[in-house]
Amino acid sequence: MLSNRTVSVLKWGRCEAYTAVYPKVPDRVLNFSPLPSLSSPHRNLSAFPAAQREHLHQKMSENGALPRRGKVLTVDTMNVNVKKVDYAVRGPIVQRAVQIEKELKEGVKKPFEEVIKANIGDAHAMGQQPITFFRQVMALCTYPLLLDDNKFPEDAKNRARRILQSCGGNSIGAYTTSQGIDCVRHDVANYIQRRDVGILSDPDNIYLTTGASDGIVTILKLLTAGEGRTRTGVMISIPQYPLYSASIAELGAVQVNYYLNEEKCWSLDISELQRSLQAAREHCNPSVLCIINPGNPTGQVQSRQCIEDVIQFAAKENLFLMADEVYQDNVYAEGCEFHSFKKVLFEMGPEYSSKVELASFHSTSKCYMGECGFRGGYMEVINMDPEVKAQLTKLVSVRLCPPAPGQALMDLVVNSPQPGEPSHQTFMKAKGQAPDMFYCMKLLEETGICLVPGSGFGQREGTYHFRMTILPPTDKLMILLNKLKEFHQKFTQQYS
Repeated sequence: MLSNRTVSVLKWGRCEAYTAVYPKVPDRVLNFSPLPSLSSPHRNLSAFPAAQREHLHQKMSENGALPRRGKVLTVDTMNVNVKKVDYAVRGPIVQRAVQIEKELKEGVKKPFEEVIKANIGDAHAMGQQPITFFRQVMALCTYPLLLDDNKFPEDAKNRARRILQSCGGNSIGAYTTSQGIDCVRHDVANYIQRRDVGILSDPDNIYLTTGASDGIVTILKLLTAGEGRTRTGVMISIPQYPLYSASIAELGAVQVNYYLNEEKCWSLDISELQRSLQAAREHCNPSVLCIINPGNPTGQVQSRQCIEDVIQFAAKENLFLMADEVYQDNVYAEGCEFHSFKKVLFEMGPEYSSKVELASFHSTSKCYMGECGFRGGYMEVINMDPEVKAQLTKLVSVRLCPPAPGQALMDLVVNSPQPGEPSHQTFMKAKGQAPDMFYCMKLLEETGICLVPGSGFGQREGTYHFRMTILPPTDKLMILLNKLKEFHQKFTQQYS
């Protein structure tokens, strides 16, 4: 009889090295067929006949002799903050849309023939054509042998050479410095200085990022701290872009909503900021104010006065300002003008420009370029504590660097062809035609409406018009105007 503490496997007259804690097995001799050599408890079990193996496994599991075999990572054991994340732009509706697309391809009948995706700002996916100069330089950077091809303009080649010379091994496939390619950061700083009419920008305050989203999440990581009522509160506009609520949830910060005024074109009201802040201080430590200007999804453009008011509010309440400005080139409404938070901050004088902490963000994904897939972007930090800035540099270094192609494209966005360079006219045109000529020709081909481009009459450089008469009969004029409206909406969606 064997001990109730062990089970020994007999093989060819010798005892194998198998001993398992087995306190409740009845004292009885187990008869087994000859077994192969056994080297561990787990392999031994697999060598037993099925019925006996199942019996042994059950008994040993009941008595703790074997570890539980459930998955280590389950919905119950995973990070609870991740479960709180909700990203509506690619949520259940979009997932279902993808399923429907597959069903349509498989021949499933629907009351429509295609899924038209209007859920995300992916311009090229919706048919917008890439900017020729951008793609020429990217091709040259990616395959430098093309630098010897005379089909590429010299300014495109010069841009590519400059970028490659700043890359390790003269290759865009090499890691870059964590903060980003040096010459690109200098070009971003120069761009900001031109945009803000002479207000200086330090390349050392520029961090190239994997799209604007990466920069936003990185800054939120630095800002999130505390527990309970001291936990960081992040003030965000409602409606908001879901990146903010998702990131706040993932980081375990506290979302603090302030509501835009829909009746006043989604304007931002300081009294609403004050209400939101006071209410939040009852349960958390609101220390961050996020502004999206121009607005997403609301499209409002903040006036200079409104920006001043927000900066004064942030200074008074000691809030860190985050300015999401990725739509800064998408301002079309009459009377609206984009003002960067940095420009207004410095124009308000040292009382504010030396005190208010600000991080602003831009991207290659929006505006006229729409190059979402390259994941290029930058952030500029202002008045950040030097010790915190060192921590920021450490944090971004953990991920080594943003994608080098995205950095290169960011350089082209902030350093586009200038007057006198070979690519300037091409960059400013479409299909070799002045924009107003291209517009009128496309309108004619698609609708049969004949207008005259404004360039034939003369116009201020950088502006484009068309000329039409109102002589057609009223019924035809109504048809004309409806067709023109539909065409214009389609045209601006494709090329803006």
